[in-house]
Amino acid sequence: MFVKKLITTAAVTALSISTAFAQDVQEIVNKASAAAYYQGEDGRAKVHMSIKDAQGRERTRDFVILRKDIGNVDNGEQRFYVFFERPADVNKTSFLVWKHPAADDDRWLYLPALDLVKRIAPSDERTSFVGSHFFYEDVSGRGPEEDSHVLVEETDDYYVVSSTPKDTSGVEFASYKNWIHKATLIPVKTEYYDENGETYRTYTALGVETIDGKPTVVKSSMADTRIGGVTEMQYSEVAYDTGLPEDIFSERYLRNPPRRELR
Repeated sequence: MFVKKLITTAAVTALSISTAFAQDVQEIVNKASAAAYYQGEDGRAKVHMSIKDAQGRERTRDFVILRKDIGNVDNGEQRFYVFFERPADVNKTSFLVWKHPAADDDRWLYLPALDLVKRIAPSDERTSFVGSHFFYEDVSGRGPEEDSHVLVEETDDYYVVSSTPKDTSGVEFASYKNWIHKATLIPVKTEYYDENGETYRTYTALGVETIDGKPTVVKSSMADTRIGGVTEMQYSEVAYDTGLPEDIFSERYLRNPPRRELR
């Protein structure tokens, strides 16, 4: 009876430690998501995108990205608006995201050549964003509650977190691993693994600067070994808390972009 009681107590203690540890990991992931996508109440940046294919041929994209948090809650409701300026074949193309923490995000793409607003289905979130190695979901971020997380390593500078999707039907990866910088909580590297445990896609933060007191990724890349090549994004004129009005993040502004906020 005494032995049985000891075993039961040990099991409860182990479960409590395991639960607390899982909560700690979830907190790290939540803070990393907030650092990557929720700095300030809103944000604006110009982005230069360079897309290089497996043969080294380069295409570029230049666009402005606007972001606004709804309710000023980290990892809560959020809006994104992307307006393409160059080259000519993507000029006036626009992209809108309504990010929902507890449901599928809403995404729209406006194609000016066809004068068509296209709704992007949740099943298309992990497909190429305007021909680049980044996915639509990479632009606005993946919700931290969509995956199960385990802290697999901790160094002096990084938390290394392995994550597996709770719902595998909408993703092409079996798992991914994040290197989260302790001082800034910025994810500086992400590796995606297939069902064989092979790395096929790698995100890297190539440059981080402090802007308005906020650690900010100013250069990043995404490489994909399945198709070859790499896409780099360089951010400039980054600004936070600019007072962006919420109404510009609506479908009607896809055809009629908010010029003042985009300047």
